[in-house]
Amino acid sequence: MLSRTADSLYWVSRYVERAEYLARILDATTRLTNLPTTYGGAGTEWQSAVLTAGCEEAFAKAYAEANERNVCDFLTFNPDNPSSIRNCLAQARSNARAVRTALTSEMWDALNGAWLELQRFEKKRMDREEFARFLDWVKNVSLVFDGSAYRTMLRDDGYWFSRLGVYLERADNTARILDVKYHVLLPADEQVGGSLDYFQWTTVLREVSALTAYHWVYREAVKPILVADLLVLNRRMPRSLAACYENISRFLDALGDAYGRQGPAQRQARKTLANLSNTRIDDVFEHGLHEFIEEFITENNRLGNTIFEQYLQ
Repeated sequence: MLSRTADSLYWVSRYVERAEYLARILDATTRLTNLPTTYGGAGTEWQSAVLTAGCEEAFAKAYAEANERNVCDFLTFNPDNPSSIRNCLAQARSNARAVRTALTSEMWDALNGAWLELQRFEKKRMDREEFARFLDWVKNVSLVFDGSAYRTMLRDDGYWFSRLGVYLERADNTARILDVKYHVLLPADEQVGGSLDYFQWTTVLREVSALTAYHWVYREAVKPILVADLLVLNRRMPRSLAACYENISRFLDALGDAYGRQGPAQRQARKTLANLSNTRIDDVFEHGLHEFIEEFITENNRLGNTIFEQYLQ
């Protein structure tokens, strides 16, 4: 496969996954700000959305304040934000069109139809209810595209590069959504483990579609250490960091076997997977969950660079 074809397939999947992540972040932030007024929060919810999206510098140049209107505009339709939902879907469609013959018709229809529908959303003046429907629509676009790829693509190097894009982006996104809790501060008169803390951790679970799974696995009230265990180390949870790296290693190994050569990307992925397998959640909390997530995001980005150098340039 030509490297430019592999690169386009890889980035189509990453951009679609990123658009879904931004929708989940905005949905989580909206839920946190919809608490009763008696809560008296610390007012960090919208700033947390910018921080966890990783675009605080670009946002600061465009807006003076991180409020609902500015953050929603920046992360959804702003053409000057390279990582807005609009630009993610535009880039996904552009990459897909460049390798149209490498996609199935179902995958192209999912992306092209989403782009046309996005134009109608962009022209609307949306209240909170309409905005919530828009975020649900973005999440559904990702589900349809991901499902069409899984159901219709031939299992060859094109599929493997596409899946690498999905799981590298998903690992980054899960880590960042988990880190939302670090950036959303509790008011001074609220204690860790209190009702507000419980609501915030429940929101994190809800936004990665893991609330039901949590209760199936642990069968008890929501606790921070168990939420982290599910989203970091539990391989049965599809969005967990461990599950993502299990898939990343599998698809990199498939590429290595197909091309007759293993390389630094395979070794790096196996190392990260081994580290996750040998880590206990108690050790993560002792080290610091936020610090652990920051280190993981750095390593995940480093693997992305290694994959680019080994296969995509």
